[in-house]
Formats: sequence, C-alpha cells, structure tokens
Amino acid sequence: MLSVVLDTLVVVAGLRTRLGAGNAVLRMAAEKRIRPLATPPLFLEYEDVLKRPEHRLAHGLSPFEVDEFLAELAALIEPVEVHFQWRPQTRDPNDEMVVEAAINGRADAIVTYNVADFAEAGQRFEIQVLRPANFPCPSRRQRNGWLKRMVCP
Repeated sequence: MLSVVLDTLVVVAGLRTRLGAGNAVLRMAAEKRIRPLATPPLFLEYEDVLKRPEHRLAHGLSPFEVDEFLAELAALIEPVEVHFQWRPQTRDPNDEMVVEAAINGRADAIVTYNVADFAEAGQRFEIQVLRPANFPCPSRRQRNGWLKRMVCP
C-alpha cells in the first residue's frame, strides 16, 4: 500500500466537492487503498483550515461534522514523529510540515495541487510529488520505482 502525505488543500478540496480529484484521494484513503501519513502539527493544520469560516461556507459542514470527519481521517492516518527537521526545503514556510511528514514517514508521495513548491524537495529526498488528478497513476514521464508495484495504464 502506498503511503502518502496529503497537502492541506487536497483535504480541503476533497470536502468542498464530491466530484473533484481531492475527494477521489480521500475516498482512496477511506477504502484503505492508500495510507495517509501526518505529523500532529500537520493534522492540526487540517483542522484549523477546515474550520475557517470561508471553508465551512464552501463545504457546508457544521463544526461537529468537521470534527466527525477529522476523527475518521485520524483513524486512517499513520502518525509520524518528526525526528529531524529538514528546514528550509520549500519556498513557502507553510509547506515545511508536509515535507517533514513525508521525509520522516518515508512516504512514497506527496499529493498536492502545488507541485512546483514541492518539486525540489521531492527530487532531493526521492519522494514523488503528484497532483490529485494524476494520483495514483502519474504520467509516464513522472514514473519511478514505486510505480512498478502498481498497475497503471
């Protein structure tokens, strides 16, 4: 099973629409087809962002429903302890938590809408950086060793 770190915006987008790629990634986690990884600070960021008024308006969930979703997500996530901080690795300091979770959790991939900001760190630590729409089957150009274990057209 692939272990992945979900960028916060993937989780947010997954709740905003059931038709999008972010929601498809969340469904894969719920079906235990992927193993999401997160550090406690990253998970707290998920909570903080999902409970912001602008996102609650968009996804339409009450604070209680957000808490229920987070409880279910927490049950699926493999917790990652940060043994080493590798900062700075990205241009955006807010992305550092995602990279640290991926490195310390030995993730196969980071799933994000913001591929450009994670590309250099992904190459440095040999972690795939994929958009939700390309996950789990990136283009042939992006494939490497871990995809040999998967069946992609």
